[in-house]
Formats: sequence, C-alpha cells, structure tokens
Amino acid sequence: VQLVESGGDLVQPGGSLRLSCAASGFTFSSYAMNWVRQAPGKGLERVATITGGGVTSYPDSVKGRFTISRDNAKNTLYLQMNSLSPDDTAVYYCELPLSSTYRGQGTQVTVSS
Repeated sequence: VQLVESGGDLVQPGGSLRLSCAASGFTFSSYAMNWVRQAPGKGLERVATITGGGVTSYPDSVKGRFTISRDNAKNTLYLQMNSLSPDDTAVYYCELPLSSTYRGQGTQVTVSS
C-alpha cells in the first residue's frame, strides 16, 4: 500500500485548497478512505470519510466546508476545503482504515494572514 498526499500550502483565512492523495498497491475502488489531520500538539482528527460507493460523512467541525471525493479510475482521493480558518492548520493525511491503518506522509496546510 502506498498513499501520497499533495496540495498543502499556506493560505489566507477564508481561502480554499484542494488536497489529493494518489493511492496504489490495493484495489482502491473497493475500500472506504478517510482524510485525517493532526494539528500542532493535538491528536489525529478524522475530517472526512468516503465509502467505495461514494457515500460521505463529516464531523460537525468541517461539515459544509470540506468535501471528500474520489476518482476510482485514477486511484485518487480528494479533499476540497473551503472557508478555511486558522483552526484548520494541520498536517493532513489520507488513510486506508483496515485492520492495520495505512497513512501517507502527509501534506501541510497552514491558514494564516
């Protein structure tokens, strides 16, 4: 399993970013995927889930601002993030939640003016 995140950047409050995760080494379309984040000094927080069939779920902290999607033909997971605030500053990881949890190396998102 290999997961490679990209798209993190420095963005101003109120801005938007789209993260991508290139997946390989498993049948991507068959599995639910998560985006999780870790802010400085805090634990991991799930921010979005999508099933293999495209059903999505979000915690209240990001609902209405973040959108998870997937392109099964390209083995790629996305996270569209809008109305970003400094509280969204974190390293973002895509995650394959199996009996062993797989994550990529992460991509840094910094929201600051």
